[in-house]
Amino acid sequence: MTSSSGQLKRLKPLYQLAVNNILAVVAVPLAAAVVLKAAELGHEEILARARALPPAHLFLAAFVPAAAAVVYLMLRPRAVYMVDYACFRTSPNCRVPFATFLEHSRVWPGFEERSVRFMTRLLERSGLGEETCLPYAQHYIPPSRDLESSRAEAELIIFSAIDDLLAKTGISPQDIDILVVNCSLFAPTPSFTDMIINRYKLRKDVRNVHLSGMGCSAGLISVGLVRNLLQVAPKGAHALVVSTETITPNYYMGQERAMLLPNCLFRMGGAAVLLSTNGAKARFRLARVVRTLTGAQDGAYHCVYQEEDGRGNVGINLSKDLMSIAGDALKANITAMGPLVLPASEQLLFALSFMARKVLSGRIKPYIPDFRTAFEHFCIHAGGRAVIDELQRSLTLSDEQVEASRMTLHRFGNTSSSSLWYELAYVEAKGRMRKGDRVWMIGFGSGFKCNSAAWECIRPAANADGPWATCIHRYPVDIPDVLKH
Repeated sequence: MTSSSGQLKRLKPLYQLAVNNILAVVAVPLAAAVVLKAAELGHEEILARARALPPAHLFLAAFVPAAAAVVYLMLRPRAVYMVDYACFRTSPNCRVPFATFLEHSRVWPGFEERSVRFMTRLLERSGLGEETCLPYAQHYIPPSRDLESSRAEAELIIFSAIDDLLAKTGISPQDIDILVVNCSLFAPTPSFTDMIINRYKLRKDVRNVHLSGMGCSAGLISVGLVRNLLQVAPKGAHALVVSTETITPNYYMGQERAMLLPNCLFRMGGAAVLLSTNGAKARFRLARVVRTLTGAQDGAYHCVYQEEDGRGNVGINLSKDLMSIAGDALKANITAMGPLVLPASEQLLFALSFMARKVLSGRIKPYIPDFRTAFEHFCIHAGGRAVIDELQRSLTLSDEQVEASRMTLHRFGNTSSSSLWYELAYVEAKGRMRKGDRVWMIGFGSGFKCNSAAWECIRPAANADGPWATCIHRYPVDIPDVLKH
């Protein structure tokens, strides 16, 4: 069995080369045959046969391909590019080591000792490090959750990320045509888009949308929305996407174990991304955005659910079936994304496996496509250790391929929808990004959603400046097995 398996592995590169280049394999002999036939006939014979054709046939032979090409060029979607992105850089005075977090939890009378011990075990197994940050209001005893503190956190993160992005791109706020902000659990009036418009004095005609309640995958929903808006905007328009989550008003102060986990995982963070249909100064090209929603199923709808506990404390209840539901959502997303990005060799193997399972009534294991043949880099939502473990297993990824996700979780915690941009920044800070490299971003969110986006690198970062600038030399770090298993 081992010998036959080894032989199959050695034959697979040859199979991939043949199938992935099937057009060349077929076209080259056909072209050679045509050239030989033309040489045999001679140019005079070819011209004589062409003159013998009816004029209508000659006209159609020239007009139809030209018309089809013009229609295709007019109707095809505009290419969308990422000009650049910037992540909020956390401050050392917001750092919350485990000891500080647990000490504050013990001092606050709202938590029983049993709850503190439970959160201690969660932190030990979370994959978070000692440098994750919470907003200033969460450092008070008791934590402050008022509207003013919540707004202060949002303004600090959003304005800092946008300021960095404007400095990196050199673009004027007046040149922004579209603004989309996503923040799930804090939606004040005026909205975040109004807050940004007021701060940066954006134009009166800027198209703006504030997405709330869409969960941790909302960042990619925002990218998909902007992609669609750019199709109808003037050519070369600029769109600003801001992704964040506000921790201050959402700290759970009760005793329900299923609602204590977000306290241990979620940390402050945010990102600003500039997209455009002008690729002149772009760094990445958006290749695909695929969204899958399983909310029609009651279990999926309720698996990440904001509610009150028996004492009236509001929090997020994470179901024990979360990973199973996330796995189903991932399978649905893979099924939709696979045909769009996988090479022909992987698609053929998947199709043959699918037909075999139908014929044999599922008695053989399904073939899991090798997405490593389609992407060089993977940015998996750093939602927690279990999320990264499950995707690594499902996609058969190596430790290095999930390194960006694990290290982002360790350094910054779960920053919700912005975590994917911290992971992309990690890959670039390590100097691993190359021109032409393909990146797959995968996000999960309440509802339940699995959204993904595929990018192609046009121009890697010139330096490691960004959220990892002061610490990238220390990463990757070793995460003890107790945190991984």
